Amino acid sequence: MATVESAWLKAARAKLGTREAPGPANSGTIMGWAKRLGTKVLGILYNADSVPWCGLFVAACMDEARLPSAPIAVRASAWSTYGQRLRFERLAPGAILVFQRPGGGHVGFYVGEDATAFHVLGGNQSDAVTITRIAKDRCVASRWPTGVPVIGGPVRLASNGRPLSSNEA
Repeated sequence: MATVESAWLKAARAKLGTREAPGPANSGTIMGWAKRLGTKVLGILYNADSVPWCGLFVAACMDEARLPSAPIAVRASAWSTYGQRLRFERLAPGAILVFQRPGGGHVGFYVGEDATAFHVLGGNQSDAVTITRIAKDRCVASRWPTGVPVIGGPVRLASNGRPLSSNEA
């Protein structure tokens, strides 16, 4: 039986492997997302992939699913009030998770969890779109788009000895 996923999580999975450009150069792909969304959605004139882009990534995926973004979507913390709250025991693939980190926040999509960490598909994780483990105790919000039925439920995964992420910048 095929797994049903939200349109925004499918859009996110399609971006796995997208990377920042090294040095002063910029990724045409990431800058293309920023140009498409513009300052009205992002809240700033986004002009370099050296600026944290996890919120830009989430906004690009939501836009491809024809859903609204958080106000000032480039800011990870803006996603903590987006849509409706989703209780941690009801998490489902595609839930928007917001985390605290030194120097700011981080936002990405829930794809599963193990005993101590959420497995998060996000942008600007080691300068790329990846799936990484982030400690559950750093999560400050879990959200779901208003009016969209929750698809599925919690997904239990093995940690497979992968380290926890400590800074998603």
